Amino acid sequence: MVRRLERDLPELLNFYCFPKHLWRSLRTTNAIERCFVEVRRRTRPMVCFVNVESVDRIIFSIFNRFNEDWRNHILRVFTQAA
Repeated sequence: MVRRLERDLPELLNFYCFPKHLWRSLRTTNAIERCFVEVRRRTRPMVCFVNVESVDRIIFSIFNRFNEDWRNHILRVFTQAA
């Protein structure tokens, strides 16, 4: 583990290359975690699925919706204007 940490440390600390006001946003996984919370929220009430393909369709639909919502969403903190 120590060898891996030493090897990956530059990538793990890469967020320090950006302006300080972005550090917290860049080092957290909140956006990713939020997506998976939504998957659980949508699939839990369904209890069971007929087959793997049905699960794939639901999950694809959820992430496709995220993609559509974010396609034209400008993240102002990551633009030149920030």
